[in-house]
Amino acid sequence: MRVILADDSVLLREGLTRLLDDAGHEMVAAVGDAPALLDAVERHRPDVAVVDVRMPPTHKDEGLRAALEIRGRLPGVGVLVLSQYVEQHYAARLLAGPAEGLGYLLKDRVSEVGEFLDSLERVRTGGTAFDPEVVRQLLARTTHADPLSRLSPREGEVLRHLAQGFVNAAIAERLHVSLSTVEKHVNAIMDKLDLPRDPGYSRRVLAVLRYLEG
Repeated sequence: MRVILADDSVLLREGLTRLLDDAGHEMVAAVGDAPALLDAVERHRPDVAVVDVRMPPTHKDEGLRAALEIRGRLPGVGVLVLSQYVEQHYAARLLAGPAEGLGYLLKDRVSEVGEFLDSLERVRTGGTAFDPEVVRQLLARTTHADPLSRLSPREGEVLRHLAQGFVNAAIAERLHVSLSTVEKHVNAIMDKLDLPRDPGYSRRVLAVLRYLEG
């Protein structure tokens, strides 16, 4: 795949460039600030843009705002956001829009090469990839919501895996249950959330968004 990286850490940029090269992918641009990121994405149209949340000059939310702009202007470009910590407000802002081709990982996850490359691939193909800790904290913020209280503990586990972008077969493997059991849990989640059966919408995406909204 073709990737653009935006992070003000030279060491991270060089390390990820080497990692992608070793995996047979291409880093088409590696930049250190949001304006350079937007320019590079416009020129190269990568498969995925990997973006740090906090970038120069203020090191607040420049990267996040650039990521949101990319998703608005070029929806075909996947966006994988990196953050040093779980920044719930920023994650919720990202999830306010369509979730397809979107990821949010903690930087520590980059050191787990296999998981990082798998997350990139899921984002490239239109899936989602959310760090388990990000999902856990976002779900914890919404435990007061009535729909969430309707879910059983096992349904909550399934929902967390859905939010990380796993398909039913992968969830079954991780939870050590049958595929049919996962399918029953997913259907129960959809029903308990009163999600519409409209073919124009993905009920899986709606389920995740319902519980991750701010």
